[in-house]
Amino acid sequence: MTGKLTNDHQKSLLETLKDSKEAAAYLNAALEEGDNELFLLALKNVVKAWGVTKIAKKAHLNRENLYKMLSEKGNPEFTSLWAILSSIGLKISIDATS
Repeated sequence: MTGKLTNDHQKSLLETLKDSKEAAAYLNAALEEGDNELFLLALKNVVKAWGVTKIAKKAHLNRENLYKMLSEKGNPEFTSLWAILSSIGLKISIDATS
């Protein structure tokens, strides 16, 4: 039963993340945790939701390299991260904390 719930949750999450505003909120929540691995997992889920091949093509990245970049040990370059987010209609911004 747990496997079905997990699969249903993942399917529901991916469907939700197809909305760019939901994807932005999800990624921002992951960033707030300050954990690189958590952010990469969140980004991986967003990329899966939008379609890995589609994102790779729009971001001008090799699909296999995109998978590697989003793996647990991945360390995407800023330009690649920017390209991925731009292909989804998102951007990076910096806010002051005080």
